[in-house]
Amino acid sequence: EEPRIVLKSSSLVPSWDRSVQPGTLGCELAGGVARAHPIKHGVVVDWEALEGLWQRLLVGGLRVLPEQWPVLVSNSPSAPPEDREKAAELLFEALAVPACHMASTALLALCSSGALSGLAVEAGAGVCHATPIYGGHSWHKATFRQDVAGSTLSRYLRDLLVTACPNIGVQALPRKTITQLKKRCCYVSLDFEGDLRNPARHHPASFCLGKGCYLRITSERFCCPEPIFQPCLLGQSEPGLAALAFQALQKMPPTLRTGLANSVVLAGGSTLFPGFIQRLDLELEGQCRRHGYPALRPHLVANPGRGSAVWTGGSMVASLGSFQCNWMTRAMYQECGSRLVHEVFN
Repeated sequence: EEPRIVLKSSSLVPSWDRSVQPGTLGCELAGGVARAHPIKHGVVVDWEALEGLWQRLLVGGLRVLPEQWPVLVSNSPSAPPEDREKAAELLFEALAVPACHMASTALLALCSSGALSGLAVEAGAGVCHATPIYGGHSWHKATFRQDVAGSTLSRYLRDLLVTACPNIGVQALPRKTITQLKKRCCYVSLDFEGDLRNPARHHPASFCLGKGCYLRITSERFCCPEPIFQPCLLGQSEPGLAALAFQALQKMPPTLRTGLANSVVLAGGSTLFPGFIQRLDLELEGQCRRHGYPALRPHLVANPGRGSAVWTGGSMVASLGSFQCNWMTRAMYQECGSRLVHEVFN
């Protein structure tokens, strides 16, 4: 029902284990170790680091032998198709798993709510997506993404705090502390411009930094998540998440649009901000009215466990007896190679 092990996708690797140069994509050096970030904005950029992460998860974390267990892997709706081939090669060649399956994060998020058709709106750490799913199949031409997500918001919060509190050394605070502050204190405003103009509507909060030191924040609480809805605050021209969700619905055939709008499933940790659901609901409904779809009334599905909805959907699907014929086995891989993933997991 919930994950037994949760690992950060970044990991520390002794610098003598890898020939890592400062500035290498996906890596940064710190004190004799390389911090590897195998996934950037939902796309794998360092397969060697990903192999180490999966090895650590399966053997060190779950304490299982990979060669005895089938593995279901989720992948980003906008990831390059060849990434599935590389994932299959890693699973069968490096980890020697007996079988694997690969599914879109959007589909698994939908499955977590018991649906096979709907619009998956994902807001995670590295990327946001709006993906229409009909009958278990993703519509790639109607899938939209934005790179403003949880990690971006954490960096933005640090910048806001440096500006507001220049004398307390915010720049030196660990990333983990900034993330905790974001999760505990920040919320989405339902009237951002109005709240910003009126200090009486700023609700101060204090956050303990340890050793009796407290940080007091005011407007930063609702300014931090705002770029998900207004990327222009970060100097980006792409539309916000509500506009992307509407564009995804608009791209779909009219005969399917209403049915998909009736099941807009939210997933990912960045949807957990207080006020997020209400703001997305307001903006999505406003988009429909402004663009001539007044009869389209999106219904948001926001389950309490939506932060790990993709994992939950994968757990539910993989447990079904009817799913067991959908694995790609080692024998199939050995006979046809990694390109078979495009047929098996289409």
